Amino acid sequence: MEIKDFYTYLNAQQTAQEFLNICYERMEDAASKSYQNCHTFMYYLDHGLRFYENGRRADQLVQPVLYFYGMVHLLKAYLLTERPDYPESTTLLAHGVTTRKRKKKNYTFMNDEVKIQQHGLFPYFSEHLFSFKKFSFEKISMEMLFSTIPEMNDFFSLQKNEKMMDIGRADSSILRFPLQLLDNYHLTEQAFIKRIEGFLPTIKDIEIDSNRISIHLEELIPSSPGPFFIHMYNKKIYFPAHRNDFLPISEVITHFLILFNLSMLCRYEAEWWGDLLVSRPDIDYPFINHFLKITSEKIPDMIGKKLMDKYGGIS
Repeated sequence: MEIKDFYTYLNAQQTAQEFLNICYERMEDAASKSYQNCHTFMYYLDHGLRFYENGRRADQLVQPVLYFYGMVHLLKAYLLTERPDYPESTTLLAHGVTTRKRKKKNYTFMNDEVKIQQHGLFPYFSEHLFSFKKFSFEKISMEMLFSTIPEMNDFFSLQKNEKMMDIGRADSSILRFPLQLLDNYHLTEQAFIKRIEGFLPTIKDIEIDSNRISIHLEELIPSSPGPFFIHMYNKKIYFPAHRNDFLPISEVITHFLILFNLSMLCRYEAEWWGDLLVSRPDIDYPFINHFLKITSEKIPDMIGKKLMDKYGGIS
């Protein structure tokens, strides 16, 4: 089944309730919770998808806001499958991330940062949907976040600043790492394997020759869990090419942080945002333009795939 068809399937009270009942099956009050949440779940999905649909038709001037709130609604629907009492408190209604209030002179989006807060939607969904209770950073730059999105890699390559390399395919359980990659990480073969094995499914076999390390897995890599990221179009698996770009977070988290910052610029930095779209003064524009196209397709697809997996992995 196509993901868009699965979204359609969930767009009825009966099917939404049946789906939530499956998600809640280990809870004592699964039936009542699924009935209680089914309408909210439906509306989160419906409103989220409508934000995306309208965003694709809208002027680029307002796309970041529409995509950001489309993503927020889909995430809230996904949260209801794991946390039937969401939101448990009003503190969860905040975004959970902030940007600089005043932009510095010679501001560029690529160098801008977002700061993670202790409370709010961002830390909440990161923990309960993607098992990230603590991050290795308090602030993070847009360039760093862009570097974890495989569809952006060609833009970095054009700048002679390749951020990722493909090491396999989403439909294969074999990953192949060139040995030259170890120089970038300053690690031996065994140390490198130890560094990444915690992010992988069970390893079945490892082969090391003069050119590469081949890792055979018991099962396929799941959807872009970080530091392994799947390209939406060519279905290749990408891995950070340099140690400084190693960021083992879900790509959904990455898109949320970038979209939040763009939506804030769109709403509150009218002069800068207008100049970006009209004058296109620097590298920010092509990166942002391309990202908006990617995120409008990839996030509904990734979250939809997560929901399908909960239903039983319809193929």
